[in-house]
Amino acid sequence: MQKIALFVPCYINNLYPQVALSTLEVLQKQGFEVEYPPNQSCCGQPFLNNGLRDEVVSLSEKFYAKFASYDYIVAPSSSCIATIRYSYKDILPKEKYNILKPKVYELCEFLHDVVGVDNLQIDSKLSKSVGLHNSCHGLRELKLASASELNIPHYNKIKAVLSKIDGIDIVEANRDECCGFGGTFAVSEPDISVMMGRDRINDHKSNGVDIVCGVDMSCLMHMDAIAKKDGTDIRFVHIAQLLNGDI
Repeated sequence: MQKIALFVPCYINNLYPQVALSTLEVLQKQGFEVEYPPNQSCCGQPFLNNGLRDEVVSLSEKFYAKFASYDYIVAPSSSCIATIRYSYKDILPKEKYNILKPKVYELCEFLHDVVGVDNLQIDSKLSKSVGLHNSCHGLRELKLASASELNIPHYNKIKAVLSKIDGIDIVEANRDECCGFGGTFAVSEPDISVMMGRDRINDHKSNGVDIVCGVDMSCLMHMDAIAKKDGTDIRFVHIAQLLNGDI
C-alpha cells in the first residue's frame, strides 16, 4: 500500500486544525495509509516572501528529512506546496530537490491527478450554492485551473473534484483575482488588502452563493474576517471540509 505523509501548514495547525482532520479522513477514504510525521515545521514561505532566503535552508533540509521517504506528500494548501515544488529548487541540493518535487501535492491536485476523479470515494451531500475561490498559488503556479486572463481552453481541477459531492451547485467567480491576503502583504498594505478582499466577496455575493470554498485557508480566513466585519452572511470553508461532509 502506498503511504502518504500529511503535511499540515502552520496556520492550519494553529488556527484551523479541523481542516487537517478533514484532509486526513478524505485521504483515508481513498484507501491510502496516511501518516502525520511528528515535529513538522514551517515550509519557509513567510521568510521567502520577505526575502529571507538563508533562513529557509534549514527548514528545507528538515522538510526533506521528515518527508522524503514517503510515496506522496499531501497538504491542504496550494501556497505551501508551491513553495516546496518551486522555491526549494534554488535552496535544496539538486539530488534532494529532485526526489522531493514529484511527491508533493495539494489535496485537490492529488485527488484529481493521482486518484482520478472517476475513482474518488466521496459520500458527502450538500444542497447549497458554493462559490469557488481560485487562490493565486493554486491557479498560477500549480495550474489547478485555467486562468481567466489566458487564451486557453477552460478547465478546473478543483471544480471537477467538488462535483463528486452529491447535490452541490458550484459557481465559479466572475473574475480570477487575488483576495488581497498575500501573507505579509496584508500587514504591510492593509487598506489595499481589505479592498481587494471586499472585491472578491462582492463577486461571490453577486452570484448569490451560500458558501465560498477554496484550497487555501489563508485566503478564506482573510475574506471571512472582512465579511464578518461588513455583516455579510456567507460562510467560508476549506474544500477538505466539504469533501468530508464536515459542514
